[in-house]
Amino acid sequence: MNQRELKELIEFLIEKDIAEFELERGDVKVRIRRGGNQAISPTSVPHFAAPSAPVVAVSGASAHQAPGATEASSPPQQASTAEAEEEKLHRVRSPIVGTFYESPSPGAPPFVKVGDKVDVGQLLCIVEAMKLMNEIESDVRGEIIKKAVNNGEPIEYGQELFVIRPI
Repeated sequence: MNQRELKELIEFLIEKDIAEFELERGDVKVRIRRGGNQAISPTSVPHFAAPSAPVVAVSGASAHQAPGATEASSPPQQASTAEAEEEKLHRVRSPIVGTFYESPSPGAPPFVKVGDKVDVGQLLCIVEAMKLMNEIESDVRGEIIKKAVNNGEPIEYGQELFVIRPI
């Protein structure tokens, strides 16, 4: 199973609103469970890691919640407001596997930091892949509200790098 097949599988499960799925093909075993704050958890995947981009957190009570787990209850209006706010956020994801760099060189200030306003086309970071420096630019105008990766960390295809609140 390659990354493209895995991505298509995840998109299909999201589209059909399937909460739990397990696949065993040869020496590859993949288990996907959605609900609450649970994420994709590949048990044994040789040669590659599952992309974290298509992970969808389903809010509210889940029928597949672990025994004894409790969930804080909030008024429906408050929950729907938080969900509406979450839907408005733009997530910048890595287009390739590589190493994340927040600045052009060691010791230099980062391209952007939390709280900065960015324009379309503004450089956010660099992802190094096979000795090539790939510039990742913002595709929306907004404010950086979260940086999801630390400088020098290896990243996967589709991994969330930044969260931007469009303005």
